[in-house]
Amino acid sequence: MRYTIYEIRCTTYELMRQLTQTGKKINSKIGKAIHDYGMISDGDKILVAVSGGKDSLALLTLLSKIQTWAPVKFTLFAAHITSDYAGIDKEHIKFLKGFFKELGVTSVFRKIKIVDKKREVTCFWCSWNRRKALFEIADELGCGKVALGHHKDDIVETMLMNLLYNGEFSAMNPKQEMFGGKLTLIRPLCYVDEKMTAKFSRENDFPSFTCKCPAAVDSRRKFIKDFIKKAGRLAPKMDIRTNIFRSVARVRQEYIQLKEE
Repeated sequence: MRYTIYEIRCTTYELMRQLTQTGKKINSKIGKAIHDYGMISDGDKILVAVSGGKDSLALLTLLSKIQTWAPVKFTLFAAHITSDYAGIDKEHIKFLKGFFKELGVTSVFRKIKIVDKKREVTCFWCSWNRRKALFEIADELGCGKVALGHHKDDIVETMLMNLLYNGEFSAMNPKQEMFGGKLTLIRPLCYVDEKMTAKFSRENDFPSFTCKCPAAVDSRRKFIKDFIKKAGRLAPKMDIRTNIFRSVARVRQEYIQLKEE
């Protein structure tokens, strides 16, 4: 069935009208990220990783809106992964099932085992197993892309963590090909501040999700997050997060002549 330009514009207007001002701002930033990095192509099958938190719920909500009016056609799937180490309560699972159904998105729920007496459960080990499960689900569904809910704050914090704890300057790529191009990771929220997804979550009455991971309270990421907040208070007129984010594209080679010791 073909639609006229007028019908498409009317549909787009109605969908945008349903969004709050915050939703419209995030939608605009997602659209720019998709355009800047060529994240989505016609015919794509995209698996969205949904933890149940504000960021992944916002991402799936807005991608489902974009899906209806975008000039390219793509299909969305959702995956929620829990583990035997930490998870969310049954009420939240119930909410997610209803949420996916309301959006008309096919979903997969999977529980993985990460507790191993021979291995300490670390953030790396947990993340590695969750990522592995996502890749397996993507392969099962025939998805060539996996969308992650990492926002600008996540990317900035990762940059500082890698610098301080790994001794390297690297970050999360907005678009990253893996396995020789067989699978591509995309981060459509890469231009979005965390405070925007938090506000969007409140406006849409998304349920509060509290991470039950024992390592969450005293993690290195929390330390870095608090550090950035304090740095921002010392320079209130500066956008500290954006400055760090943009620094990757503003490398001054003439001032980097150091060699590894």
